[in-house]
Formats: sequence, C-alpha cells, structure tokens
Amino acid sequence: MRAKKLLKRFTPAIIEAAKPEDVAYRMWDVVVPQLHLRVLPTGIKVWYVRWKTDTNKVLGKWPGVTIESARMKAKAVLVETDVHGAPLDVIEANKPPEAKALTFGEYIRDHYAPWAVAHQKAGQATVDALAATFGTIYEKPLDEIKAIDVEGIKAKRLKAGRMPATVNRDLDRIRGALSRAVDWGMLTEHPLRTVKRAKGVDNSRVRYLTKPEEKRLREALQKREDERRKHRVSGNTWCAERGGDGRPMWPATGYTDHLMPLVLVALNTGLRRGELFSLDWGNVNLPGKMLTVTVGNAKSRKARHIPLNTEALAVLKRWKKQHGGEGLVYPGASGERLGNINKSWDGLVTAAKLPDFRFHDLRHDFASKLVMAGVDLNTVRELLGHADIAMTLRYSHLAPAKLAAAVAMLGGAK
Repeated sequence: MRAKKLLKRFTPAIIEAAKPEDVAYRMWDVVVPQLHLRVLPTGIKVWYVRWKTDTNKVLGKWPGVTIESARMKAKAVLVETDVHGAPLDVIEANKPPEAKALTFGEYIRDHYAPWAVAHQKAGQATVDALAATFGTIYEKPLDEIKAIDVEGIKAKRLKAGRMPATVNRDLDRIRGALSRAVDWGMLTEHPLRTVKRAKGVDNSRVRYLTKPEEKRLREALQKREDERRKHRVSGNTWCAERGGDGRPMWPATGYTDHLMPLVLVALNTGLRRGELFSLDWGNVNLPGKMLTVTVGNAKSRKARHIPLNTEALAVLKRWKKQHGGEGLVYPGASGERLGNINKSWDGLVTAAKLPDFRFHDLRHDFASKLVMAGVDLNTVRELLGHADIAMTLRYSHLAPAKLAAAVAMLGGAK
C-alpha cells in the first residue's frame, strides 16, 4: 500500500496529533513545499527535504528539530542544490577518497602523529594532548581551521581555571602541528598567527615544602601503599572463598606502583616530570651512585649527571629489584612511556592536605633546600639543567644569611 501524502500548515499541535499507522506516511508543508514530516509506524517523526525527484535528505527528528528550524534547514539545502546541483555534504560524500577535504583529525592521525612519535621525545604524549584539548575541531577540514576556533578553546579553558602556563603549553602543541602542515605544503599559511599566548604566567613561583608539609606528603605516600596492600589482601581473600586465584601480591620489600618511588626520586634529584617519565635503567648507575639525563630527554638539550643521595639510591635499588632493571624506570601499565599521573597525584596531595602543590614543585623543593643549605647558585643551576643562570636566580632570596655575609664584608674594607 502506498503511503498517503497530506498537505499541512504545520503547527506543534498538528504534528503531535499525527498518529502512527501500519504504514509510514508523509505530511507536506505548505510553506516550504519540499519539506515533509514522515510519521513511522513506531511513532517516530522525521523531517526530510526533497531536493531532487524521489531523493530526500534527512533533517532530524521532531521535536528535537522544531518547525522553524526544519524550514530553515530545508531552505539551506535547496539553495545549495540550486547553486551547486546538490547539497554540499552529498557532493562531499560522493567524492573519491583522494578528492575529499582532509580533516584536522585525519591530518593529525595520518601525517603529524607518525612524524611526532618518530622525531619527538614526547611525541605520543603530544598527540594525546592534542586530541584531549582540541578534539572538538578534529572534524573540521584542515584548511578551514581558524584562529577563532582556537581562541574559543583557549578562553574556555582559562575560564575553567586552567593555569595560563598549561594553556600556553597546549597552544604551543597545536602551533607546532600546524607549522608542520605549512612546511609540508598542506597549508598555504599558518592559521594561528594572531593567537596570542595567555597572560598571567608566573615563572618566579617558588613553592617548596615546609617540614610539616613534607612529613604529611611522606605519610600520605606510605598510607597509600598500606591501603593498596590491604585492599589487595581483602580482594584475594574474597576470590579464594569463591574458588578464584585472586591477583598477585606485591613483594613485601617492593612498592605497589610507580607513584611512591617516582615522588621520592623527584624530591631527591630535582628531575622534571618528563625527564623522569623518559628515564631508562641504562642511564642509572647504581654502583656509581649517579643517574644521567641524556641529551634527548633534557629540556635544555644538554646532558647532565645527577648524584644519587642515600634515599634516592635506596629507592631505586628497591624499585629495580622489583622490576628487573631493563627499559624505562617508570613504565606505564603496558610498558609504554607514562603519559601523566594526574589522578594518583591529585589523590596524594589531597590526602596530604597540599592543595596548591604541583608535581613540578618537587623540583622547586629540591632547589630551594639546596640553596638554603648553602649550595651556590651555579651548582644548583647545573643540577637543575637550567641553560641560563637567570632561571636559577629565583631561588637567591632563600640564602639571606649568605647574602648578608657578603654585604657585611664591605664594613671591613678601609
């Protein structure tokens, strides 16, 4: 049986009154004659526009798409058909694969990601961060990416409370990806020339732990270890009672995961998070009590050697015994380089009641404690891997006694 065709001046009441029948039928609009509503036997009502004889395009479902919205969409499709011969998305869909516009997401996945992973020390982390931050514009054609798209994401992140330094780091990532597209001839010009960096970055911040704070941090680390072991024993007991094998227990002399050894080594070496994530056992000399940050893993692109104090040495020996001492020192669950430790770190500083303490502040703590112990700033610069002493001078105010002694020497000059 052929579906019936009804002419209507649509109103919400008329559409709501249209009851489903055994066969789907159409109700045609008298305002935009090519617009029609198809009422399915299930009761679902779908908007269509007929842009060519016996060829329709779906516009959406009622009531999500209102009458006025459906009319506007229908008119837009009809204008595209008049100008181009068919709706633009139909034309795009019918293009051969090689003629279709490359989306930003396809560019990242098929072109930039393989290059980044092969040539950048944190290539995969960069690719992951791009998707997490700019995934909302991945469906846009690469050559239609505009400054306003990125400005909108930047503004939204700042409003949500993201630190300007974090926002700028992500802006650098997308700039780099699009610069590569320009270099490869896939873009004629860089679309982000007018996008400015977020203001308010404070590079002078020096946050270190007081003695009570360090005590709380260490206690929180140990408590986390104890609770994870207790939870594993409880879970295995539950499994055993039901005939299961449970999960392997961690060695009594080891750690339950990477967080505690990572944090303790950071406190005692001042390594950046990325340097720790990329640290390989081949660059850890336990007999020589030294670890090396290689050129490829150093932000300054200069290798440096960090002596291991008693605690750092003990932690790394314990961790190596547990993991065999090959490959990455702190690998991810599948042996890959860690991407981030945000969840575990947030839980740790919450438990330790350190709400304003970032992982990078462990590096500040290392440097601050050295300066307060009387170590000269140039030695601190070498240990931190600063390319310029200006970066290290932020810690100079922590050595007031030394500065006062230097000034006092003038009193003896006669």
